[in-house]
Amino acid sequence: MKRILVTGGAGFLGSHLCDRLLADGHDVLCVDNFFTGTKPNVAHLLSHPHFELMRHDVTFPLYVEVDQIYNLACPASPTHYQHDPVQTTKTSVHGAINMLGLAKRTKSRILQASTSEVYGDPEVHPQPEGYWGKVNPIGPRSCYDEGKRCAETLFFDYQRQHGMDIKVVRIFNTYGPCMHPNDGRVVSNFIVQALKGEDITIYGDGQQTRSFCYVDDMVEGFIRMMESEAGFAGPVNMGNPGEFTILELAEKVLSQVDGKSKLSFQPLPTDDPKQRKPDIALAKEKLGWEPTVSLDDGLQHTVEYFRQTLKNYGGLWQRGRENRE
Repeated sequence: MKRILVTGGAGFLGSHLCDRLLADGHDVLCVDNFFTGTKPNVAHLLSHPHFELMRHDVTFPLYVEVDQIYNLACPASPTHYQHDPVQTTKTSVHGAINMLGLAKRTKSRILQASTSEVYGDPEVHPQPEGYWGKVNPIGPRSCYDEGKRCAETLFFDYQRQHGMDIKVVRIFNTYGPCMHPNDGRVVSNFIVQALKGEDITIYGDGQQTRSFCYVDDMVEGFIRMMESEAGFAGPVNMGNPGEFTILELAEKVLSQVDGKSKLSFQPLPTDDPKQRKPDIALAKEKLGWEPTVSLDDGLQHTVEYFRQTLKNYGGLWQRGRENRE
């Protein structure tokens, strides 16, 4: 049994990670300030003897004793991270400094949940880890993009300067049960709009591409990276290399929902990437990891989650263990 800290543990990805770590027999400390995470996401864990929930903002130091740290704390959808861009940058940068300081003191291995947004609107396709990216440093998305890039810099500087045991993963679009229906991400947007019979909002002409990774595959990747050989820090791309246009995703969602929604085309947001697809050769080589859940199967689980949630709560969004699958 390891004592494991998960920051952002009440969020979409964090709550699934807490579930998995407890199932694997570990002691889990879930830390969240509940800006985007919610208590219902982890309510089913509160009675677990090896789970502890703490309200805390990682922009302030944290003094606990742990063996491993998963640093997931940061709003991840444009709607949320642009709501308070200064706080978003603080969470990425100050949060990284504070969690690295904790890891240094406790001699813990620490994993940083970075993002494919470090590649910006890429000129290289698919994106390998060696690509430095094309990022606007002063645009509306830069609070997240540059915040995560700076966090990576801090992680590798701590490794070089202090000999820290770090791991860095770059997350590509991830989806699944417990997503927030109003977070502005394309999968949740499309599913909720289709279930409600509303027009499906497509930004641009819908020909921009994304790669969608089911949450269970992503959590498996996190754990394999955390448990990988010492000295292998990454960064490592984690995502599903299957590439789909936004129009293709809309068609798949409508097929799953059996919906009659029409498509509504809106202007493309500033600095929105035109292509996004991970090169996961390094993850295959070093971790033996690649996604196993197809987009069709993953969407089926996610649609059912939202269908039950909307049904059970009369259209008011709630999240909890009873609606995960």
